[in-house]
Amino acid sequence: MNKISQSMPIISVIIPTYNSEKTIKYTIESVLHQTFTNFEIIIINDGSQDSTLDIISQINDARIKVFSFDNAGANVSRNRGLKLACGEFVSFLDSDDLWTSNKLEQQLEALQQNYGAVVAYSWTDYINEKGEFLLSGTHIAVNGDVYEQLLVTNFFENGSNPLIKKYALIELGGFDECLEAGQDWDMWLRLAAKYHFVAVPSVQILYRISPNSLSSNLIRQEKVSLQVLEKSYKQRPATFQDTWNKSLANIYKYLLCKSLQPPLNRQKAFLGAKFLWKFFINDQYRFQRNSFNLRILMKIVMIILLPPNFIEAFLTSINNNR
Repeated sequence: MNKISQSMPIISVIIPTYNSEKTIKYTIESVLHQTFTNFEIIIINDGSQDSTLDIISQINDARIKVFSFDNAGANVSRNRGLKLACGEFVSFLDSDDLWTSNKLEQQLEALQQNYGAVVAYSWTDYINEKGEFLLSGTHIAVNGDVYEQLLVTNFFENGSNPLIKKYALIELGGFDECLEAGQDWDMWLRLAAKYHFVAVPSVQILYRISPNSLSSNLIRQEKVSLQVLEKSYKQRPATFQDTWNKSLANIYKYLLCKSLQPPLNRQKAFLGAKFLWKFFINDQYRFQRNSFNLRILMKIVMIILLPPNFIEAFLTSINNNR
């Protein structure tokens, strides 16, 4: 274990937070419990109106620095934290996510052992509001020039994942403050267009899913995902012609799955039908997924035609009997 240095921190951990009284303590503790200890925690309080600041003030650690601003959104908060960061390396952590204790140590080692790499990333698993395991992430490990793969699917999966050399973030101007969402995927793509990445093939990010998360707004998520994709292709076109369709297929498969997650309702089901069609027309393996597509279509029809309570009970019974 590294001793806490009294000199400049090597890593700056930036935590934007807004009304996160239920989770912020656990998020900060997951950083304080890191095996690598030469870091600073920069908390950007984005106009919280609950007890978030009171909870943070009860955590006694000299590495924590809190800065409060009027509410401006996650993009602006991340960029504010970046301007305040003293470390050579930067990692962002959303105020409801968690890290395993070896996250910073292993990602830093990966960057130090791969001189040409600017970004180190790990694998993600998903947890619920209580911190209980829900499902595994994609667990993809690619190294070097990952731009093409990152276009096809955002295998980083969230904004709490990578450790990045700070100069690269500054060189690219930080996060795009014009984007309503998807700013993390946009940032990772811009980095991938210029720099090499290195994978740490281990689950080190626990991403919390809640009904109130930003990703639950499906219409906005579709709009922003397409915006990020078009912007990225203009910046650096893909080498393979079918990459565009693969990217679209994965976007609509993701949105389709989100539309069919509880709480179920007819509005989300109609969106699901739209996403299923767009997934179908962009998926090069569409005719090899007949069983999958038909099952999803049947589920959508059931949600539209039958009472939501009946559908949820029916689907729960099916899952329990598997």
